[in-house]
Amino acid sequence: MFRKKRSPQSSVVGLELDAGHVAAAEVSVDGALTLTRGAVAELQPGVIRDGEVADPIALAEALKSLFADNELPRRVRLGIAHQRIVVRTLDLPTVVEDPNALTAAVREAAPDHIPMPMEEAVLDFQSLGTVDTPLGPRTRVVVVAVRKEMVERVAAAVDGAGLEIEGIDLSAFGMVRALASEHEGAVLYINVAGLTNVAVANRDGCLFTRASAGGVETIASTLAERRGLTLEHARAWMTHVGLVAPLEGIEGDMDLVSATRTALADGVRELADGIRTSLNFYRTQDAAETVELGVVTGPAIAIPGFVETLGDALRLPLEARVVEHAEAAEDNVGRLTVAAGLAVAERP
Repeated sequence: MFRKKRSPQSSVVGLELDAGHVAAAEVSVDGALTLTRGAVAELQPGVIRDGEVADPIALAEALKSLFADNELPRRVRLGIAHQRIVVRTLDLPTVVEDPNALTAAVREAAPDHIPMPMEEAVLDFQSLGTVDTPLGPRTRVVVVAVRKEMVERVAAAVDGAGLEIEGIDLSAFGMVRALASEHEGAVLYINVAGLTNVAVANRDGCLFTRASAGGVETIASTLAERRGLTLEHARAWMTHVGLVAPLEGIEGDMDLVSATRTALADGVRELADGIRTSLNFYRTQDAAETVELGVVTGPAIAIPGFVETLGDALRLPLEARVVEHAEAAEDNVGRLTVAAGLAVAERP
């Protein structure tokens, strides 16, 4: 998606930009995607807000340090996630196999389905192949539209860090590539980080995606404000307390333990409401498939009981998943999973 440059030299690093952190991942592909090396850097609050770069200078400096300190290759495939990204599944009126004709057909159909002026949009698509419909065979595509100014702002910050952009993709597509399921039907994918990024995908590809404000960083910020903590301490308390162990058995100040548990429980309920809204919207689409299970990744999976509690709230079986990884890449693998999927353009 949104490919910018191609160069045969050196490997490509997947780069995820989140409200709470930036993550860079190198992978190997030998029949399966494997994370071989990665690095994560925390971001100061306000650098990225709801997926949009608010302070490009601070972001560029953070990226410079991350890549220099970890001696990472400077070619990147960048992932974006934002509430204003528009994703639609379209069935084209005829079966189109020629790539040029397919591109032309998508651009002709897109204005009727994308609620933004085409001259202000960066448009791309993925083909899901030929499908049978009540009206006969159709070519099904997932069309993505992003406002140019948003892409340009992100790209400027990455360029400012001295990095070469190989391509720009949706973070949700990277998540699906990293966690590709062998399940026959559609699967719900959830990345709970600074944003909550939701996707529905089957073996053919991503069918739907939507990002919503709120995630573990929102919960941490709420706890920090209520208890006068730094964000770092709030995150540590969330992992320490979790959602499983009886409160009386958890070490630490009981008022703070109780406040942490309350913030987590309230946060999961709010996240579940947002995810349910996204899933219900997907279900209203004509081509919607039944979703019977889901996987969760991101920083949230380090919090004991988070995934199980979220699954109970959604009334959907959920499991925590991370990308396949080498032992040397064990640290932060939950936060590196999406970046790993962004390092490649297609599923292995």
